Amino acid sequence: MRVRRLGWAGVEVEADGRRLVIDLVQDLTPLFTGWKPGTGLTSPSGKADAALVTHLHRDHTDASALADVLTPGAPVLRPAPGHGDDADNVLTQPVERELTRHQLATEIVDVWESRELGPFRATAVPAVDGLGDPQVNWVVEADGQRILHGGDTMFHGSWWLIARRFSPFDAVFLPANGAVVDAPHLQPPSPLPAALDPWQAAAAAEILDARYAVPVHYEPEQPDKIPGYAEVPDPEKEFRTHAGQRARILPVGTWLDLTS
Repeated sequence: MRVRRLGWAGVEVEADGRRLVIDLVQDLTPLFTGWKPGTGLTSPSGKADAALVTHLHRDHTDASALADVLTPGAPVLRPAPGHGDDADNVLTQPVERELTRHQLATEIVDVWESRELGPFRATAVPAVDGLGDPQVNWVVEADGQRILHGGDTMFHGSWWLIARRFSPFDAVFLPANGAVVDAPHLQPPSPLPAALDPWQAAAAAEILDARYAVPVHYEPEQPDKIPGYAEVPDPEKEFRTHAGQRARILPVGTWLDLTS
């Protein structure tokens, strides 16, 4: 199995000539108005046989990009819809509409449920979304290797449950930008990170007994400040400091071969 970073939190995974994508995004401007189009993102290297999404925020679920890259009828595994009223689901409802408009073959997967996708076995595991929307993380196994994709989860008490069921991991892809969010529908805003910061991500990687720990969900070259979204100044450097030898900085477009 090998994994390629696609930018922000997106990755593609290859095994036995098949491909799946996780949190694929090709356009972040609908959510991050300060984002420069074309910055920090790349396309998958070919058509994908399946897709996994950790949650229905527009920087993790891009229905248009999925429609372009997926083979006809390919499954899109996702968490449950949001709870509550329209105000509660202000971030997820637009993505729900996009998924419906593009007629993607979505399937809700509950925590601890697994699906067989060709050579891949994908299991939804617990995660905690910093803005209160449903989120899962994904454990993907193929070719005798195992990875975890962390979406943009916060630190939580289920890391040990995941570790007992699945560790060791060949690689974990964890958010590391420690974003503090000031969103209009979440007031007063929290001063605490809504996603793992580099120190928390390194701690999670240690609990999960990861051979490689790859930081994702950050963009070091983004030129403009994103309104209402404050990242730690240098996620890569800080993650290296805390994660030590297991840290593996993967530039966008680069493969990590887990068989080597």
